[in-house]
Amino acid sequence: MMTIELQNLETQTFSSLNRPILQGINCQIGRGEFVALLGLNGAGKSTLLRSLLGLVPLRQGEIRINGTTIHAPKNGSKTSRRDVGMLFQGGGLIRQLSALENVLCGRLGAMSTWQTLWGFPKSDRRLALDLLTRLGLKDQAYQKTSLLSGGQQQRVAIARALIQSPQILLADEPIAALDAIAAKQVMEILSALHREQGMTIITVLHDLAIAASYAQRAIILDGGKIVYDGKSQNLPATLA
Repeated sequence: MMTIELQNLETQTFSSLNRPILQGINCQIGRGEFVALLGLNGAGKSTLLRSLLGLVPLRQGEIRINGTTIHAPKNGSKTSRRDVGMLFQGGGLIRQLSALENVLCGRLGAMSTWQTLWGFPKSDRRLALDLLTRLGLKDQAYQKTSLLSGGQQQRVAIARALIQSPQILLADEPIAALDAIAAKQVMEILSALHREQGMTIITVLHDLAIAASYAQRAIILDGGKIVYDGKSQNLPATLA
């Protein structure tokens, strides 16, 4: 069964452009694939990723996950999916909170208003600490996020996404602004999640070599259209 199906996807036109950001996107992504989205700035990579969360208005087309329509332009229909986790560009962490508290924020969507008044249960706190330990951050669990390095912050963001127990992980430029060592650590973590848990991973990248090293499949966007969809090992030499 296909995990994700995009049919004739087209976004609304934004005032800064004379065209929709995405135009006629047709694509199927199978369960357990590791896909890299590539393209020059403004190609539509992040827009495509965010459309999978229903964060981008559609003019036409449909997005289905496991056969269920989650996003379509009719009546602005949009269905949230708790089995889809998002790793936003820059991590999107609350710098004043500790690493553990940031991870626990990933559980808020599964809690009722009354539950939030009582705080996070011990089981959630144990799970958050286990995730940080697995990602090599046990000693930093109670430190403010602002005191952590860029690579450590990105691992906290990964733990926050994982505490939602997603089947699909979306990552928007997860290694942007990281040094080579930290970037490799983050990509190794994503690769392990794909390999060991069979998680479907779709990530926006700029580096062709990294895409070829870690992703099974690459999709290149140009001007809001798919211009390449195939094995990452067969990528062209440049994006230009």
